[in-house]
Amino acid sequence: MIDASALRARLAGVRDRIARAALRAGRDPSSITLVAVSKTFPAEHVRAAAAAGQIDFGENKVQEALQKIEQTSDLSIRWHLVGHLQSNKAKKTTGFDVIHSIDGADLLVKVDEAAHAAGRRIDLLVQVDLAGEATKHGARADELAPIFEAARAARSTRVVGLMLLPPAVEDPSLARPYFQELRAIRDRLVAQGVDRSMMSELSMGMSHDFEVAVEEGSTMVRVGTAIFGARTSVRP
Repeated sequence: MIDASALRARLAGVRDRIARAALRAGRDPSSITLVAVSKTFPAEHVRAAAAAGQIDFGENKVQEALQKIEQTSDLSIRWHLVGHLQSNKAKKTTGFDVIHSIDGADLLVKVDEAAHAAGRRIDLLVQVDLAGEATKHGARADELAPIFEAARAARSTRVVGLMLLPPAVEDPSLARPYFQELRAIRDRLVAQGVDRSMMSELSMGMSHDFEVAVEEGSTMVRVGTAIFGARTSVRP
């Protein structure tokens, strides 16, 4: 049974923390999108958060997301894929509004072809790997050029920015250099001629470090546990 009042309170607390972090950095809190990551939680939790005004929801796995997208099709909400996307799942992504995990030109092309065939428009973020961790995905900084070349030829998708998943650290401040580096990469790409419209978003920051990410320029934070509570089960 969901405790809707507790969920509303946690959601309000996260929004307040985002606002305070934005103000510390001299930023407008409304410039930051909160993506509520509902992975492993059933659709009733999405409905409770939506009733409290939450619009953007994130999922890690395509199959779990598709079930919830169908179960909440009556709601005016936006769905983000924030987990790794395998190329063989590209055709199943047309129900998403935003995909945060594009890590290669071939993947971008496949998603664009699927979106075009379905008559959909999907925003994409390019996932950047700054730590070289074997368990995580993303393109290295020196692998980004071909992705943006492919983006320029896209018909039904548009790249709108970059995404980062830094190493897990207990002290949120230790993630700050990674956030700063992603912002620097964004600025370098713009200086090198990448259209500024492709660099409007920085998706960085999760439950344990989103305030630091906001201080460093994040425009999208992906928050799950701090909103929905601890995960007690993992769905396939």
